[in-house]
Amino acid sequence: MFLRRFLPDRFTCALITTVILASLLPCRGAAASLFEVLTDAAIALLFFLHGAKLSREAVVAGMTHWRLHLTVLASTFVLFPLLGWLLRPLLSPLVTPDLYLGVLFLCTLPSTVQSSIAFTSMARGNIPAAICAASASSLLGIFITPLLVGVMLESHGQGGMSWNAVGGIVMQLLVPFVAGQVAQRWIGGWVGRHRAMLTYVDQGSILLVVYTAFSAAVLQGLWKQVPLTVLIGLLVVNAILLAVALVVTRYGSRALGFGRADEITIVFCGSKKSLASGVPMAKVLFAGHPLGTIVLPIMLFHQIQLMTCAVLARRYAARPEEVTREAAEQAQVVR
Repeated sequence: MFLRRFLPDRFTCALITTVILASLLPCRGAAASLFEVLTDAAIALLFFLHGAKLSREAVVAGMTHWRLHLTVLASTFVLFPLLGWLLRPLLSPLVTPDLYLGVLFLCTLPSTVQSSIAFTSMARGNIPAAICAASASSLLGIFITPLLVGVMLESHGQGGMSWNAVGGIVMQLLVPFVAGQVAQRWIGGWVGRHRAMLTYVDQGSILLVVYTAFSAAVLQGLWKQVPLTVLIGLLVVNAILLAVALVVTRYGSRALGFGRADEITIVFCGSKKSLASGVPMAKVLFAGHPLGTIVLPIMLFHQIQLMTCAVLARRYAARPEEVTREAAEQAQVVR
């Protein structure tokens, strides 16, 4: 049981299997074109279902806690990009330039939705505020991430981001999301009863993008450019970014006067980066770049954040009962 806590979950195993498959049997030619079409369709379906699932009542209920949401957004879209930029002289020698470009992209991504809420619930934090904060981060990231990527690319000497790329993000992610919100009155209940289906679409779309991305990267000589020493360096870079974010969100929320329940929400929503949003965005924003090296930092960060936050959530959940009552009272206020 103890060792099982540190073993990778099924989705991580599926990611590893997909990378191995792409390394041994990369798709090319007509097959690559077919996978591109399937990937685009899966991503559009994913964001349509997310729009249909997201409860408007939950968003309205959580919006009243504006200080918490601003803190989460500041951590996601200000703290992380600053860390990626300020720590570049220290961290970039550990990886290749293309991989560090992926690290900078990682720093611009929105927070996760499902795992942020799940860990907040596990730690007995402010769940309604977590739903609102994570959902707002994911939605705003459709606009903010492309703009931050443009700034990061210029600082990295790669040139700015074109408006065509922003338009591509809007068309591929936002339009299906809005369509799902419009259709929520008719299919929202059905989607809510079939949440497992959304999980399969979520994970399936990521696996499709990873397979096509790594297939192209392998054909371009990815594994010759990423030896084991560089891969270890990338793990160190990701671990440092996550550790700094966890420390800042935890003690920063206390310095700002937030209670324990709100602190939990800020820690778990403000320290995460979304693989589900990042991989589709990378496909649009980095057309022409070696996409495998762009998404590899996100994949590794995803697993590190899940393992670390699982341990942290259990530690929060073990706090004294009187603190738990405080969390429940604060969550009731938000409702």
